[in-house]
Amino acid sequence: MGMTNFSDLSNTMADAVEAVSKSIVSVRAERPISGTVVGDGLVLTVAHVLHGDEVTVMTHDGREMSATVAGRDPSSDLALLKVDGLKLSALSASEGLRVGELLLAVGRPQHGVQATLGMMERQATANPAEGDAPERGQRSSGWLPSGAAPFRGVSGGALIDARGGLVGVLNAGVSRGELLAVPAGRAMKVADLLGRTGRVPRGYLGIATQPVMFPAKEKEEASTETQPPRGGRSQGREGRGREGWGGGRGRGGWERGTWGGRGRWDQGGRVGLTVVSVEEGSPAAQAGLLVGDVLLSLDHEAVRRPPELLWRIRERAGQSLSARILRGGQEQDVTLVVGER
Repeated sequence: MGMTNFSDLSNTMADAVEAVSKSIVSVRAERPISGTVVGDGLVLTVAHVLHGDEVTVMTHDGREMSATVAGRDPSSDLALLKVDGLKLSALSASEGLRVGELLLAVGRPQHGVQATLGMMERQATANPAEGDAPERGQRSSGWLPSGAAPFRGVSGGALIDARGGLVGVLNAGVSRGELLAVPAGRAMKVADLLGRTGRVPRGYLGIATQPVMFPAKEKEEASTETQPPRGGRSQGREGRGREGWGGGRGRGGWERGTWGGRGRWDQGGRVGLTVVSVEEGSPAAQAGLLVGDVLLSLDHEAVRRPPELLWRIRERAGQSLSARILRGGQEQDVTLVVGER
């Protein structure tokens, strides 16, 4: 890269920071954090450092303004602030972002804007269930890694592209040493719900599940062994198995396989969710689900992992879903009414 091109790139990134800096405020909370303007008088920030319903924000032009916490969403660790008379431009979500593009983490922890350089390492998952806040020290695939170095007070700031588009709302408190971001699309949806209702309702069924794989019918009929060969199935945290037993190859029984791109076993077979507990009085209990049932599909679409199940029901409180289960070797349909909590 020639010196001229490097200078152009540097100016482009500086221009992007300057363009969004007026839409980033400082939030006076338990410790200095940032906030991102997402609407008329609306600011998104992180929830875990807000312990009251009133805070103060400081704008780029030195105004100190009172803000009210309109709502919190523990799942995404986002809080929405309402600031009367703020009159700052809202950031718009980035469009058409590609892996490998340079990104900027922009915050205003106290009086001045700060920025660090990152990169788009991967696309955000289309499954928002995986965007739930990870435990400290663990990464959730639904969060965007910014690739940028965290700095004090960056949480609540904006992850932007070189055009000044909002890529996500930053959070340095959910993964030690790593600066993650709630993807812009989800952050905007949370802001809308918090602004209208003060909360983000979550659907639930009241069951705990773990993945189970059973062979395709033709493999099952061909099997002559009652026990799988030596080896075993490796399962990750919360029963998210990553490899296990696939269709047999000439010797009957099952051999090791891997998860396919669409959640199917690469070497044949089906994947479902085994019900390992049912909460008393829950929607699942009222529908007659039992421990040992295998959940195969919801509304005729397969379910293969616990986070996928959570995603499918999280915003469908009060709705009826058709579920297909496997019980005692027989498939049957049940109707589930999603609860809310």
